[in-house]
Amino acid sequence: MLLHFREMGQGNPLVILHGLFGTSDNWQTLARRWSEAGHRVIVADLRNHGRSFHSAEHSYELMSQDILGLFNHLQLDAATTTLLGHSMGGKASMRFALDHPERLARLVVVDIAPRVSDMAHQDDILAGLNAVPVSTLESRQQAEDALAQHIPQPSVRQFLLKNLYRLEDNSFAWRQNLAALNEHMQAIGAEITSNQPFLKPALFIRGGKSDYISTEDKLYGIPAIFPNSQVETIVNAGHWVHAEAPDAVFELVHAFAAQG
Repeated sequence: MLLHFREMGQGNPLVILHGLFGTSDNWQTLARRWSEAGHRVIVADLRNHGRSFHSAEHSYELMSQDILGLFNHLQLDAATTTLLGHSMGGKASMRFALDHPERLARLVVVDIAPRVSDMAHQDDILAGLNAVPVSTLESRQQAEDALAQHIPQPSVRQFLLKNLYRLEDNSFAWRQNLAALNEHMQAIGAEITSNQPFLKPALFIRGGKSDYISTEDKLYGIPAIFPNSQVETIVNAGHWVHAEAPDAVFELVHAFAAQG
């Protein structure tokens, strides 16, 4: 099954993959800027997210296959294509680059390392999402009130509520496959490993206020499988680097993806 995607602009392809509980919508503003700067930008929804298909299975191996299907469908030129992923999308991008290095020119990973990710910090988010009575929900405010019992940050609640939509009968539903994500949270935190390194250029963008890429990751973990990589830190940004420091992310990716 083909991932849902949107495309804009002309030039060297730049494929963008969102993080856990996100959608391609999270990257629309930057995607538009990159398209206006001379890139052919493709923003996709990963499986069990956004408008892409739901599946009982969720792993990086399967997401790599999904990305390959998208690359084949779009007939992307391996010599000019950049793949960018944030968080879970970053791990999916790493998996694809290691599985199919011949299909892309370079890789961008935003605020995630290949090591095992501690998913315990997602417990409150899962509790909040599972607490929303979707089948009997009457308003978005009711959903936010349920989320607030577990998630105190308004910005995180608004991010999650972007996944809530109305069906034709005016009832509510989640765009993400919450049951599958609940079931496979450990797989989402899994380490990305490979016997063969990805030798092409790779850019890792790190939020200075985030702990998703540590000093040890920068010095040892990332170079072990991405030896032709660089790590750029955006000092005043956290994990959602692209939302907190969009200008800096725009410039880093534009310069990197425009390379011959």
